This record gives sequence, C-alpha cells and structure tokens, in this order.
Amino acid sequence: MKYRKRKIRLHSLPETILSYLVMAFVVVISVYPLLWVFISSFKEIPGGLGLPEEWKLDGYISIFTKLNVGRYFANSLWITTISTVISVIAVTMAAYVSARMEFRGKALVTLMFASTLYVPSISISFPIYRMMTDLHLQDTRAAVIFVYSGLNIAITYFVIRSYMLSIPREMEEAAQIDGCSYLRTFVSIILPLAKPGVSTGAVLAFLNNWNEFYFASLLLRSKEKMTIPALLGQFKGTYSMDRNGMFSAIIVSVVPTIILFCACSKVFVKSLTDGAVKG
Repeated sequence: MKYRKRKIRLHSLPETILSYLVMAFVVVISVYPLLWVFISSFKEIPGGLGLPEEWKLDGYISIFTKLNVGRYFANSLWITTISTVISVIAVTMAAYVSARMEFRGKALVTLMFASTLYVPSISISFPIYRMMTDLHLQDTRAAVIFVYSGLNIAITYFVIRSYMLSIPREMEEAAQIDGCSYLRTFVSIILPLAKPGVSTGAVLAFLNNWNEFYFASLLLRSKEKMTIPALLGQFKGTYSMDRNGMFSAIIVSVVPTIILFCACSKVFVKSLTDGAVKG
C-alpha cells in the first residue's frame, strides 16, 4: 500500500512541474508587456529592456496638467458605469427567462445571442453611425452609452444564464407555491442567489466597455467628451508620437481595471465554477 502511494506521487511529480511551468509561462507573457510599458513610462526616451538611469515623471505630469486626464477618466467612468448598469439589467432578465422558462423559440433566442459573438465591430460601424446621426446623437456621451449597452451582451448573457441554470428549481417552485409571481420570484429568490453570476457579468461588461476604443473614437469628436482609450489617439501626430505620454496614459487607464478585477476575483472564479455545473 505504501509502495502504491509513493508510486502515484512519483508519477504526479512531472505533471506538477509541467503545470507550474505552464503557469509561469502564462504569467510572464501576460505581465511582461504591462511591466515594460510601466518602466518605459518613467524613461526619458521610452524603449529598451533595461531600467531607466533616471526615473522621470514628465509623462504623468504632462497628462495630468496639459491634457487634463481627470476629465477623460470621469467620462470613461460615467459612460462605462451607465452602460454596464443598463446592459446587466436587460441581460439578467433575458437570462432568467431563458434559463427558467420554456417557450417557443427559446433555442432561436439563444442562437441570436450567440451569433453576435461572430460579428466584428467594424462591420456594424456604418449602420450605428448612421443611426446615431438620424437620432441627432452624434458627438454625445448618450450615443456611446447606447452603443456600449449593446456591445458584448452575449458573453454577459451566457455567464449569467449558466449560473442561473445551477440554481435548484425546487426553491423557485416553493416560492410559486407560496403565491409569488414570476417578478417576485425573480427579485426575491433568483436574483439574490445569482449575485455571483450577475457580478461576474457586470465585471466583464465593465472591463470591455472601459477598454473599448473603436466606437468611442468614431462617435466622439469633442475632446472634452472623449474617454481614456480615445485619449491614446491624441499622442500620435503627423510626423511624431509622444510615447512617454502615451505609456503614462496607458498605465493610468489600466490601473482601475486591475483593481476592479482583483477586488472581484473570488466572485469571478466562484461564478465560473458554479455555473459550469449545468452551463
């Protein structure tokens, strides 16, 4: 018996080493680009692999004084928060109906959500721009909020729906026996139990909307209304590029997303693991 246990440990050792090597490789390729940008933002001439001889804050001082990055930050926070709230509320209700009810065309609804995963943003840019022009919403934050509310809804939908499928139906049936309507059951029973899934969907929507560049630069022309990703395009001129300022702006833009993900990492992992049971 002791020999068998020792044999199992010997056989699992190479697998353990391989797993750590793979994880180390993933960490390196994920962290290194961000670390390189962070170090380069303190260099007088960004680039290279070494540490700066003298750490300079010129890039950060420039974006906070000359470019007033706080205004762009506020725009991003406002647009991203409002669009995330609208998107999550709509998707949560749709996911509840799809996960807990049976109706004609249910498979078609799921297929329509899934089909949006394969539509590139550039292919719908002209219809969206034309629609915003017809609605007289061009160069407004409302136009970006409207577009962001519909972007990436498929991923949010499937995450929330998968988690709702893992909730026992007996709890819902008991609530209906007690006289709860579908709305009361959704608000009082399903929604509290699905908080991890809804939180994960909200985090995904927030991160995607915060980092979105294409539609923000397409729909917004006034500098005072631009988001932080759209700000990055301001560092490139006709014949030159302010790489020091751009790297500093990149670091400022990614810090909130890193903090948000670290704060919600436990909820994020719990939602994905629980939702995988029946998802």
